[in-house]
Amino acid sequence: MTVLQSSLDRGMDQISSRLVESSTRSSRNAMSEIDWDLALDPSLYACRPEWSALYGTEYWDELTTEQRVRLTRHEFASVMTIGIWFEMMLQEMIIRDQRSSDYHSPEFQFAMTEVADECRHSLMFALASQKMVGTSYHPSRRVARMGKVFMNTAKNEVAYAGILIAEEILDVMQRGSIGDDTVLPMIHTVNEIHVLEESRHMRFAREQVRESMAGVGRLRRETSAVLVALGAEMIVLNLVRPQAFVDAGLDKHRAVGAMLSNEHRHRMLRGGCVHLMQFLDEVGLLTPTAEKIYRRTHLL
Repeated sequence: MTVLQSSLDRGMDQISSRLVESSTRSSRNAMSEIDWDLALDPSLYACRPEWSALYGTEYWDELTTEQRVRLTRHEFASVMTIGIWFEMMLQEMIIRDQRSSDYHSPEFQFAMTEVADECRHSLMFALASQKMVGTSYHPSRRVARMGKVFMNTAKNEVAYAGILIAEEILDVMQRGSIGDDTVLPMIHTVNEIHVLEESRHMRFAREQVRESMAGVGRLRRETSAVLVALGAEMIVLNLVRPQAFVDAGLDKHRAVGAMLSNEHRHRMLRGGCVHLMQFLDEVGLLTPTAEKIYRRTHLL
């Protein structure tokens, strides 16, 4: 083992130990904190209106308040249930990565803590989406196949950068609705729990990426950068499924077109991902080719 690798391992263990301690002190339980039988206020949104995929478009301006509320509930149910799909992939990647590790190490202990957190988050998202709209959304067959390939092949910096991007994008959307009194109290709690616990997961993913990228060659760096960027594109394009617009009572083709061309949404995504892009640049994963993908996805 090189001196550099030994130093990186010690640093990872120290960070993992702190994250395990933080998890022990401040983890929360949506099953006991949220009254899942409480009726929902029909006037409250599922996210701050500015985070709707149609906010700022002519289509949004045509909608009544009731239609806007219904739209955000289906949109956020889509975000949460697609989030479940992503989180299950991420859990499998983490378990695969840790299968042959030192089970007594702080890194393994936090990795398993993260998997446990993700299981609880998935259940929380499932209950919240069921409460709001009673519908589960899934990616297209093509994206599901791509996700399966990514899950089965991604490792090291590609796997953990993929985890980081998925969590960062959802984190940005959730932070944007915390404290807004037009949003359902149930969703406030869901967002608070997820943001709190994902902050630890994102710290862990960043350190894993840093460790994996230490001393890598140009070819691997450029290949990994493109794979991570393509994964980010897959995430962004599938968060709000077309069926969510249909279920909200809108014209699917018009709504999808408005979402894809919505400059307001593009600005919100870019603004929320500034720190993510800075990190990817810092570790060498923001290559010119990857930049092109992020720009067409409106993350950069």
